[in-house]
Amino acid sequence: MVVGYGKSVMKAVREAERKSKKAYKCPSCSRISVKRQSSGVWICRKCKTKFASGAFEFKL
Repeated sequence: MVVGYGKSVMKAVREAERKSKKAYKCPSCSRISVKRQSSGVWICRKCKTKFASGAFEFKL
């Protein structure tokens, strides 16, 4: 949690962290197993394919 910032900034950070924990559908194996590895880097946990996408949401 961010300390020392306003309520709106903390709300935006909380929403971004919530979105990054969601699993997305893999374009190569069609399973819902794509998770965020780091900022802008996503990996499918089943087929081990890496993707570059948005920082908090997976978009291809």
